Amino acid sequence: MTGTRPERTALPLDPPGHEQATLDKAPHENFPVAPFFLPRSWRDDLMALYGYARLVDDIGDGDLAPGGADARALGVAPDEADDRLVLLDALEADVRRVFARADAAAPDGPAEVDGPRHPLLRALEPTVRRRSLTADPFHGLIAANRQDQRVRRYETYEELLAYCELSANPVGNLVLQVTGTMSPERLRRSDAVCTGLQIVEHLQDVSEDLARDRIYLPAEDMRRFHVTEADLSAPTGSASVRALVAFQAERARRLLDEGHALVGSVHGRLRLLLAGFVGGGHAALDAITAAGFDVLPGPPKPAKTTLLRQVGTVLRRARREG
Repeated sequence: MTGTRPERTALPLDPPGHEQATLDKAPHENFPVAPFFLPRSWRDDLMALYGYARLVDDIGDGDLAPGGADARALGVAPDEADDRLVLLDALEADVRRVFARADAAAPDGPAEVDGPRHPLLRALEPTVRRRSLTADPFHGLIAANRQDQRVRRYETYEELLAYCELSANPVGNLVLQVTGTMSPERLRRSDAVCTGLQIVEHLQDVSEDLARDRIYLPAEDMRRFHVTEADLSAPTGSASVRALVAFQAERARRLLDEGHALVGSVHGRLRLLLAGFVGGGHAALDAITAAGFDVLPGPPKPAKTTLLRQVGTVLRRARREG
């Protein structure tokens, strides 16, 4: 995914080697993860969250750096280093260590407990304590990747939305927590935006996901548009495939439109950050549209100028709707 390269920020524990390579994936997202205009403390915390979220997805997708360093860091035996479910279990145990240490740091907390093992989780620990983050969003991301190991097709749009509740919405929840702007209405709109961004990513990655034997296009919609799995493996999209992608893109656009009021409800640099998230999603949809909704040759990527134009549009609409 594309976006303006953010100024690199050091984590509280600067991870060497493959851990830094995980963080270096941030500029390829559809939206800026931790742009330079944010306060340094926010940038550090957002990059710590990104490192965790990227690690979870890399485990679930089998995209860890070669060499088994992540498995060793999590205490996974070499003969299980390629078992994604074992790795996810070990990661969840490390998450529990993060929160156990946060509880131990409280004035009336329990005795000292062991800290997390993985460098990216050790880097996350100060953020969790400083921002008093809750554990559920972290566990939700792991649950989504466990689901990816056993569920490879979705029958209905509602089933896909339920998956996005785990795979995407926790990220927005954590951003609101880090920035101290959580409210029920903001969370509702954030969930819509995050789900929209996830659907956009699914549309960009149809071919890549199919190569992993995953399809995130609802089966009921594939039947409606007379699209088969064989159609999705073609070099280019047929008219039916492109119509299906256009239908899903419109769904994503409506979800992203919830972000205008969300952006309008906050102020200052946070408004610009959230506009970047929403505008990044719209820019990706523009790229899909410009490709004639043919996503099979590869992910359509927006130009930087398109991203900037969409961010401006979001900010203008936010002033009217916020």
